[in-house]
Amino acid sequence: MKHFLLLAAASLSVAATPAPKSAPKPEPARILIAGDSTVQTYAAERYPQGGWGQFLACGLSPDAVVINRAIGGRSTKSFINEGRWDRMMGEIRPGDTVLIQFGHNDATKAKPERYADPAMYRDNLLRFIWETRGHGAFPVLVTPVARRSFDAAGKARADFAEYSAVMRELAATTATPLIDLEGASRNLLDRMGADKAVVYYMNLTPGAYTAFAAGLKDDTHFTELGARTMADLVAEQLSGLSVPAAKAVLAQRPDLERTTPLGKYACH
Repeated sequence: MKHFLLLAAASLSVAATPAPKSAPKPEPARILIAGDSTVQTYAAERYPQGGWGQFLACGLSPDAVVINRAIGGRSTKSFINEGRWDRMMGEIRPGDTVLIQFGHNDATKAKPERYADPAMYRDNLLRFIWETRGHGAFPVLVTPVARRSFDAAGKARADFAEYSAVMRELAATTATPLIDLEGASRNLLDRMGADKAVVYYMNLTPGAYTAFAAGLKDDTHFTELGARTMADLVAEQLSGLSVPAAKAVLAQRPDLERTTPLGKYACH
């Protein structure tokens, strides 16, 4: 009888022990992007033009959120002056990752509303870094993606070398994570060569696409295939950074590794 009572007491004790609380579900990764036309999201009627920010989510876990505020023709200067940076800061949440790629339009001396010399560019980027951190978020600098531009020896040029150098210096002095997209895209172009790399850029024959019926010769902006490929380069480097969004990058990214265009902006 005594043995039975002890067993019963033990059973009651076990039953009374509260079940362990399950760990809270982690918040989905959020990425905000500031940038120019090589990054922006395009409407369907602009196909096949695309920006790498348009396809970045195709290489991330399904619950990740990408808010792409990149827009064509903007530099750090005009992005600030038009209030776009302030509006983006109004959307930011603690723990967000903020990708920042400018340089193409900052270098345009012929357009004073855009032009920011390297010193102004540096100051503007510093503002982006400190304000992002002030919101409890994580800035990531992205060097300006390469154009289809080759020197006489057949090597891909760094057309925005001064601006990339500023970014690299700031990344080092402010301990800001860096995605060296300029370096990665130039390496890709070197491997491809000028002729094969043409499919990544908006070099279109007349009549091939409704939006560009007259054809186009453009070695700066990306086709769907080029935008997917550049997004993959960004995702690869993002995965190795100490920022919250790194955990959202998929190990295998078939939607970004296509060798032929899908014919639309969807991931797959």
